[in-house]
Amino acid sequence: MTTAPPRLILASASPRRRDLLARLGVEPDAVAPANIDETPRPAELPRDYAQRMAREKALAVDGSGGCVLGGDTVVAAGRRILPKADDEATARECLALLSGRRHRVFSAIALAMPDGVLREKISETQLKFKLLTPDEIDAYIASGEWEGKAGGYAIQGMAEALIPWIQGSHSAVMGLPLYETRTLLQSAGYALG
Repeated sequence: MTTAPPRLILASASPRRRDLLARLGVEPDAVAPANIDETPRPAELPRDYAQRMAREKALAVDGSGGCVLGGDTVVAAGRRILPKADDEATARECLALLSGRRHRVFSAIALAMPDGVLREKISETQLKFKLLTPDEIDAYIASGEWEGKAGGYAIQGMAEALIPWIQGSHSAVMGLPLYETRTLLQSAGYALG
């Protein structure tokens, strides 16, 4: 007789993360966004920041005997962590910085287990934007897709047509690395196809 896996609590209000989990056939038992300070530490590297945020989110939510899945996606230009674009000026600044150059996206996940064990994985994806014209930036800004997105863009929308090269995980850039998430959940006893 097999035991049912523990309840799964998603420590994120992101509809994209729920949609991506659904691609694995997983529906969280609860959604409880973590309320943590997301300010990067002085000189903190993008990879370290993504891992710390995923870990802190997973640990900040009361699992009540279940597993808590935390995640964070960070867009990095060199050692610089790009912000979530909460206004048009920030989105324009990010797009201008990324125009014509390669950048990296780190997508970290952490699974806090009922026994106190914390399991973690991270995905690194490299991408390149084409050299963006002012009209292309204006059109993208007008779309509104940038709102609340790390680095000022959403690869699952119009921005995908502006990215001629990607190496790594497309789903990670969207907000949840599916391969790593599947591996992590399977290691915790979740049956996934």
